[in-house]
Amino acid sequence: MRSSTNEQPADSGNGRALMRAIVLDRFGGVDELTPRDLPRPAVGDQDVLIEVAVAGVGSWDAVERQGHYDGVFGVASTFPYVLGWDAAGTVAAVGGGVTRFAVGDRVYAATTPLPRGGAYAEYVVVAAEHVAPLPERVPFEQAGAMAWDALTALSGVDRLELNPGDSVMVFGASGGIGHMAVQLARHRGLRVLAVASGADGVDLVRSRGAEAAVDGRADDVLAAAKEFAPDGLDGAIVTVGGETAERALRAVKTSGRIAWPNGVLPMPAQAPPVALTTYDGDRSRTALERLNEVIESSDFSVHIAQSFALDDVRSAHLALGEHYVGKLALTVAPRDSDARPA
Repeated sequence: MRSSTNEQPADSGNGRALMRAIVLDRFGGVDELTPRDLPRPAVGDQDVLIEVAVAGVGSWDAVERQGHYDGVFGVASTFPYVLGWDAAGTVAAVGGGVTRFAVGDRVYAATTPLPRGGAYAEYVVVAAEHVAPLPERVPFEQAGAMAWDALTALSGVDRLELNPGDSVMVFGASGGIGHMAVQLARHRGLRVLAVASGADGVDLVRSRGAEAAVDGRADDVLAAAKEFAPDGLDGAIVTVGGETAERALRAVKTSGRIAWPNGVLPMPAQAPPVALTTYDGDRSRTALERLNEVIESSDFSVHIAQSFALDDVRSAHLALGEHYVGKLALTVAPRDSDARPA
């Protein structure tokens, strides 16, 4: 619940104001996602409290909602449980040890729902290390669904250790990580073959700078890769697993490298004769600063396929199971102060 200048926010009974959030009282299907008022999260010494404008909806959110992440991060799941790993908005408060941010700053963040709650809420608290200033040209709608996928894409490009002019295949290029990886690879001076999903996916990756693009559902990806790089691809970033991906990786030269984000399944049934590195996205302050350098010096953008109101979160989770390109987002706060086009 937001307060106007003449109203005080409702109190939770323990001195902390209430906020609207989407909660799980148990893991399960989309019907378990319920709007409710919760106390705003407490702000620690090294924390930033963000008034959320937009939260990202990631494919992993559905997996987490079903309980498949329960216990895997070494933190016990507690209820009510608030999903949401990506957020953008304005700083509402900072801890006593935070000097880089001030109330009112536009920011985005790569957070984790555990242990203090995620971004499917009007407010989220994030360690300052994982918060970044939002470049002025980037609207909240894009930034809210950007951080984790962009940082994972950036880490993947780093892992390949390629040089300008080298060739790289981005498999799953029209997805969240993929369409950002295309842009980051192009910014690095790499030649990009993008393997997308559907005609709309091919259109998206071409608009984001892919030198060549094919439809992984309809085209012969291996043949396209061999045509694109007759001597073999120098590297590949794989964001979607399966037989088609495994076959396409035969086009990577034996001296090349493959970057495979953790959580992308299935893994290859047979290990390719190429160096394959699994990795997590780096969400450190340094990585966020590097991402902002790219954003400030290029036309990097996040494609939002569809935005949903916070209370329509069930529709957003149903949409995760349908075909879309780019990202999905939840509009949490009024965007009167952010009228820039998405």
